[in-house]
Amino acid sequence: MTEALTSAIESETGRITGIEDLLERFRAVREFREAMATGDRIGREMEKTIVAELKEGRPWREVGELLGVSGSRAEQIAKGR
Repeated sequence: MTEALTSAIESETGRITGIEDLLERFRAVREFREAMATGDRIGREMEKTIVAELKEGRPWREVGELLGVSGSRAEQIAKGR
């Protein structure tokens, strides 16, 4: 999935770069950035949900080990920080 997403981002930024009209290009960049921000917010919420599910019955240290981060970082992710 990462390759497909990277490819889509590169494709869209290339398309935007090719827009001649500066105002139209500005609007396209703004739409692109808003879409990326929305994706980021959704991703963060998904992470919180996953970490909360992993936490059930486990100490934060173990959750952190599963995620490849510290236990305190795992707890921060669960709290949306």
